[in-house]
This record gives sequence, structure tokens and C-alpha cells, in this order.
Amino acid sequence: MNAEERLPLVANISLLFAEVPYLERFARAAAAGFTAVETWWPWSDPVPPPGGVDTLVAALDDAGLRLAGCNLYGGDLPAGERGIACDPARTEEFAANLDAVVGIARRTGCPVFNGLYGQRRPDVPVAEQDALAVAQLATAARRLGEVGGTVLVEALGRGLNGTYPVTNAQEAVAVVDRVRETAGADSAGFLFDTFHLTTSGDDLPQVIADHVGVIAHVQVADAPGRAQPGTGMVDVPGVVDALWAAGYRGAVAAEYSPTVPTEQTFGWLDETPRLAALTPRA
Repeated sequence: MNAEERLPLVANISLLFAEVPYLERFARAAAAGFTAVETWWPWSDPVPPPGGVDTLVAALDDAGLRLAGCNLYGGDLPAGERGIACDPARTEEFAANLDAVVGIARRTGCPVFNGLYGQRRPDVPVAEQDALAVAQLATAARRLGEVGGTVLVEALGRGLNGTYPVTNAQEAVAVVDRVRETAGADSAGFLFDTFHLTTSGDDLPQVIADHVGVIAHVQVADAPGRAQPGTGMVDVPGVVDALWAAGYRGAVAAEYSPTVPTEQTFGWLDETPRLAALTPRA
């Protein structure tokens, strides 16, 4: 199988290579054979600290890597927050973060940015939260579209993320449709995550058949447990084959929590020939 018949493989360095500090993971990913990485928002605030983007770009350049995906600021993730798009108390944070994200897109050429929807606030009407989320994600779609980027909408596993309201493929695609209509552009897409969708009970081959036209990025992990493929119930090689057969030609990111040192978890790639092979550097 030649390179033209494979999907590009990406390492999520927020989860992979966590044996070493964050900035050391770029070199580890390159040494393992990756040519591209993705990351969750790397900083604790919506706006990077002085020099923060320079440091990120330098880490990519030094390792010879492309940035293939990045999250928008999602709030305090360790504390359980999962996005701020629907929260009317945080619109200034969203706007400031979007300015920074557009700058990162310009500097790196990063193509996709995950905009987590946010959890429900009990003191704000649901319709108001939904309208705000769509409006803010539409703004992100318009602005990122101008620099060649796409904003992603992700369903998070039901029961794992508090009151996060987008928990399956149908709900996520419905948000994408509203964002596209509001933005007047198609620079919004569905983030297909095997762990979250399986946790919510979605049939992965059926989701691909029904929604491949709006899938803009893919992340793979097994379920339950979110460990490397081959440790649970998800047929990752079958999913990748189904994506290819349905016409998907975007990236596939390894976004799992390794149960052993990261470099020892790549055996699953031997069973997944549709993904670009790792080519370790000397």
C-alpha cells in the first residue's frame, strides 16, 4: 500500500509521551516517527503568556513537526470544565482566545481547532446557551476559515463530562449544521472520536455512513478506558478502513492514555495499514 492510499497519522501530545514534560514531547514524537502532532490548549489561560506562541512554534520547528490540530481554550480542564462557548459570563474569554487561535493558525498553518461546547449553566435558559454557543462557534468558523482553518464540534461521552449537552454524533452534527448556516461557510466540522462516541453508544460504522461528509477530523482511542487501541471494544482498524471507504481523507490522531510507556503502544498500527507508517528517525 503506497503513501497515497494511507491516512495521515497524528500524535496527540497532551496524552501521548506524557512520561516527559510537555515541551519535550515534540522531540519524542518526532523520534517515534510522527511528522505531525496535535495538542489541547497548552496554557492555563485563554491568552498565551508572553512568548508562549514563540515557544510552541520553536518546539514544532526544532522537531521538524507540523501542527495538525489544536483546541480552543476549554476552561479549567483538570477541574472538569469542558469548554466555554455556551457560557454568557465568558464571552470576553472566548473572544480573546479566538484572537490568539487565529494567530496560531496563521503562524503554523494548523487546519483544525476543537471548540468545546461547554457545560450547562443552571441559571441561564438552555435556549440562550445554545444560541450563544452557535453564534460564537460561527464567529470562530468565519475567522478561522479566512486563514484556512476549520472549527470542530466534538461529542463527549455521555456521563463522563457533567452537564456537557453534546454527547453523540447526531447532536454534534446538528450543531455543525447550525454553525455552518449561521456562519455562511462550511469551515465547521464534526470531530469523530472513537472513545467518546463508543461511550455514548453510537454505532461507529453507521456514524461514518451517515455523516462522513461533515467529519473534519478523527481521533482514536479504545473504550472503555481511553487506552491504546487493542485494549478494549473498539475495532480501530475497521473504523479506519470504513473511513477510507466512505471517502474520508483527513488526519487520524492517536489520542489515548497509554497504559505502558508510549513507544510500547504502537503495535496496533501493524493491524491498521490505512494509516501512515511510523518512520523512526536515527
